[in-house]
Amino acid sequence: MIESRCGILCGECSFREQMGCSGCIQIQKPFWGDSCPVKACCEEKGHTHCGQCGDFPCAVLKQFAFDEKQGDGGKRIDQCRVWKENEV
Repeated sequence: MIESRCGILCGECSFREQMGCSGCIQIQKPFWGDSCPVKACCEEKGHTHCGQCGDFPCAVLKQFAFDEKQGDGGKRIDQCRVWKENEV
C-alpha cells in the first residue's frame, strides 16, 4: 500500500498517532508545516508517489532523503522504487 508521496512508510512514523496524521496522500496540509514541497510537486504532476516521475529521484526528494536531521539515508527513495516496480 502506498502511504506517502515521497516513500516514507507512514505506518512506521512515531508521530502518526500522536499528531492524528493519516499520511500525506490522505491529508490536505501536513502537520509539520504549511506545505510540503515533495507532496505539492507530486500532486501537481498527477503522480501518486515520486517513483512515477520522469525526474525521479529529483533534487528536492534527495534533499529530504539525505537531510542530516530528518533524512533516512535514502530509504524513502528505495521505497518509491519498490512501489514503482510493483505497479501493474
